[in-house]
Amino acid sequence: MKVSLFITCLSDAIYPRVGEAMVRLLAKYGVTLDFPDVQTCCGQPAYNSGYWKEARETAKTILHAFEDSDFVISPSGSCTGMIHHYPKLFEKEPEWLDRAERLKRKSYEFTQFLVQVLGVTDVGAVFPHKVTYHPSCHGSRLLGVKAEPMELMRHVKGMELVPLPFAEDCCGFGGTFAVKMADISGAMVAEKTDHVLETDAEVLVGLDMACLMNIAGHLRYRNEPVRVMHLAELLYEGVSR
Repeated sequence: MKVSLFITCLSDAIYPRVGEAMVRLLAKYGVTLDFPDVQTCCGQPAYNSGYWKEARETAKTILHAFEDSDFVISPSGSCTGMIHHYPKLFEKEPEWLDRAERLKRKSYEFTQFLVQVLGVTDVGAVFPHKVTYHPSCHGSRLLGVKAEPMELMRHVKGMELVPLPFAEDCCGFGGTFAVKMADISGAMVAEKTDHVLETDAEVLVGLDMACLMNIAGHLRYRNEPVRVMHLAELLYEGVSR
């Protein structure tokens, strides 16, 4: 099967180690990731700002990039969730609508692919640290990614998983929301950071680098030593010990 990596903007430009962790971890299960280099932004910033014409043009690039892929996997529930909006974008264009529906059906967030497609719940990781988990809004609410990351984390040996108070509260990033409503966004991430610190966790883990970047920035602002990681990084580090 041809499995393609949809790296997303933030992971590509700022957190390439997340993509590297995914590639190396999946190689353990015989999955070689293809990387179409014509891929670009998923179009979510334009879509959320009401610029649907521009979002459609960006979406067409993504549809072309992954046309021949059997599966498309991404380290971001948010960007994968945007692909699930493509049929809405093309509801009046039958040809593109059909391609959008096909891409939606074969697109998975990273933990979804591991658990649902590969049937993997235990990667053999060892990570002897106290960890708390932030479930990003788009992944958990739009895609319904809830059980998969928990199942993977439950099998990590030596790891103490501590519940995050008010875990499902938004971190305050929300893409363009953080720009348009900066004061509210700042208050939200401050509250989220308070809850992270309440856990006394050494590590904060999640599935979306946009949310993790926001929380990590506020942790650094407070000079707090909590390490922030994508779950793919944690799992790969755990099997590389």
